[in-house]
Amino acid sequence: MKMNAKMTVTSQQKADELEVINTQLSGKKNKYKHLVTDIICDAKKLGADEVVVSINAGLGLNTTVRMGEIETLEHNQDQSISLTVYKNKQKASVSGSDLSKAGLKHLIEKACSLVNFTQSDPCGGLIDPKYLAKNIIDLDCYHPWALSVERSVELAKETEQAALDFDSKIKNSEGGEVSAYQNMVVYGNSNDFLKTNFTSRHYLSCSVIAEAGNMMQRDSEYSVKRCADDLWSPNKIGKIAAEKAVKKLNARKLKTQSLPVLFQADVATGLISSFLSAIAGSSIYRHASFMEGCLDHKVFPEFINIYDDPFVLRGLASSPYDAEGAEVCASYLIQEGVLNQFLLGSYSARKLNMDPNGHAGGAHNIIVSDIKEQLDFASLLKKMGTGFLVTDVIGQGVDLVTGNYSRGANGFWVENGEIKYPVEEVTIAGNLKDMFLNIINIGSDIDQHGSIGCGSILIEKMMLAGS
Repeated sequence: MKMNAKMTVTSQQKADELEVINTQLSGKKNKYKHLVTDIICDAKKLGADEVVVSINAGLGLNTTVRMGEIETLEHNQDQSISLTVYKNKQKASVSGSDLSKAGLKHLIEKACSLVNFTQSDPCGGLIDPKYLAKNIIDLDCYHPWALSVERSVELAKETEQAALDFDSKIKNSEGGEVSAYQNMVVYGNSNDFLKTNFTSRHYLSCSVIAEAGNMMQRDSEYSVKRCADDLWSPNKIGKIAAEKAVKKLNARKLKTQSLPVLFQADVATGLISSFLSAIAGSSIYRHASFMEGCLDHKVFPEFINIYDDPFVLRGLASSPYDAEGAEVCASYLIQEGVLNQFLLGSYSARKLNMDPNGHAGGAHNIIVSDIKEQLDFASLLKKMGTGFLVTDVIGQGVDLVTGNYSRGANGFWVENGEIKYPVEEVTIAGNLKDMFLNIINIGSDIDQHGSIGCGSILIEKMMLAGS
């Protein structure tokens, strides 16, 4: 399908389109709130002791262009409901998308029937009302984007073309992609908690292939934000994707050795993500985490803080309450290297005989900082001297039970603080517990892609398996 026509959008047209989006979502708010209240009441009439209901409505557009031609155009307008009931500490959960009177009646009856066949769990049930959020603040996370199909195609094409124009070695493309998505969630429970949360998430990306002789390398770049005005420009995204792919050409192998390793910022966030998974309450009470028994112990060097902040304006993981409606607060997960808390919802808190701390659903916006010295990327390379810079990891070789870490990796060989040549097809291995404690520095080059704000991480030594 080809679409070359350009459309000039006036301020009034844009305002009208935004009004349509807002009407399609916010127009359902009161209806869904009444539905949630009615569902809770009906479930209790059928014998439920406690009830949780969540109704989700989304609206979006996704466009992909490859080599200047449209590959996909998708309009999304969806709705879903999830219902959980408790009876005598037994639990049953059901979900669906039919919000008709008959559909909801069937859903409620199904949940209230299933709950009779589940096992009683003394730790089950709703969170204690004293933990529920009371003062809900606006975190500026809802910015609907009146993105027309024509404009979405233009943006995807601009992004891809910027990459294709960057270097003659960019011979092929996996496409430019743009998406706009806005969402509304109405959440309520039988403890008189009923709230509505509007969010938006918009995305622009590009993936291209560089060629030199019989060698090919692929790389990509993207930007995701709550507000479309905050997205990186198509030109910037395309150029970065192309530059990354070209730099990987003529990659070499390395011999097996033990050496310093520098995880580039966008890869370093994966290490922090593994840490967050390891301190999740569900991992701890199941005895399935290498962080079990580490509360109030030093697990990072004393110059490292990890801060959890749910209140970042326009933050990708910002929320006025957690997945159970509990109060959230900004706090240190790691302070001067010491683990201060696990990530607890009400169930995991009861299992561990602790208090919930607003982390049902996981962590929020994470900020990792080196309070010893703020080194930029070039300074980290110089500090490493000779070693391996990791720019890509491959596979799922992380065992959260033991902490063992083994990933395929690509990157660059570094000598005397300078990048010398690209490297591919190596494996880096260690144990996350040791890796965290052996961090030398965390850079000031904070990754801007997601909800984990972390700079490049320099680790004293790891095993690299090569040729």
